[in-house]
Amino acid sequence: MNAHHKPDPEAVAYTDQRWFTPGTHITVRGLTKRFNGVPVYENFDIDLPKGQIVSVFGPNGCGKSTFINMVAGLLPFDSGQILFEGKTIAETRIGYVFQNYREALFPWIRAIDNVHYPLKLMGVPKPERDRRIEQLAAGFDLKFDLNRYPYELSGGQQQTVSIMRSLVVEPEVLFLDEPFSALDYEMTLIMRDQLQKVLIARSTTTVLVSHDLEEAVYLADKVLLLTRRPSRIAAYMDVPLARPRSPQVLSEPAFVRLKAEALEVFQTAVRGS
Repeated sequence: MNAHHKPDPEAVAYTDQRWFTPGTHITVRGLTKRFNGVPVYENFDIDLPKGQIVSVFGPNGCGKSTFINMVAGLLPFDSGQILFEGKTIAETRIGYVFQNYREALFPWIRAIDNVHYPLKLMGVPKPERDRRIEQLAAGFDLKFDLNRYPYELSGGQQQTVSIMRSLVVEPEVLFLDEPFSALDYEMTLIMRDQLQKVLIARSTTTVLVSHDLEEAVYLADKVLLLTRRPSRIAAYMDVPLARPRSPQVLSEPAFVRLKAEALEVFQTAVRGS
């Protein structure tokens, strides 16, 4: 999953001399994507910081999932360049958590074997695989048995397994596409806190698509608010709230103010003004 050859010298030079900035992990320049001739992104530029959580939020159909799928290398784009500290996606180890956990896990093998699977593909020896999984299980404070099959687990437990499988490869960047949208509110609160704790402990660069503004602000160090198509940056907000964050933060004045600012930007973006 992580190539070991050197980055293209011209790409690195272009990055260093023209638009790479310290503290940036993902650099996007001139990103253009059209569906049936209709532009979704046109000459789109953004810098995503290293070791932080960026949430992506915007109107329905603005291309939130399209954006992270292009950055993650799952969807081709028409033109532009995306580099990870000067490297291409092929040279970068990534993790991806899909919205539909029921389809993401292999139902015919146990949960723990689902987590082992990518490490087996990478040729990681079993003792090291076991160590990583035990460490992750402790980080998530698991209260269920990984030796059960996915269909024997609740939705929240299945999504935890899916997230563990993405993190066990120790990704340089983790992408999550609305990971909690199929869960009830109580489980969503629990999962937000577990995920936040693990990501902060690991300093994993994370890009999260959310359809929930509260969640987008709560989890993020920065919130990327997009306009309608062709998507532009409506705002790129810092979220300077202390971590770890608990659900009590949701009612604190600083959080309420940040959410209100984001909502105002969103409503303007929806109106297209």
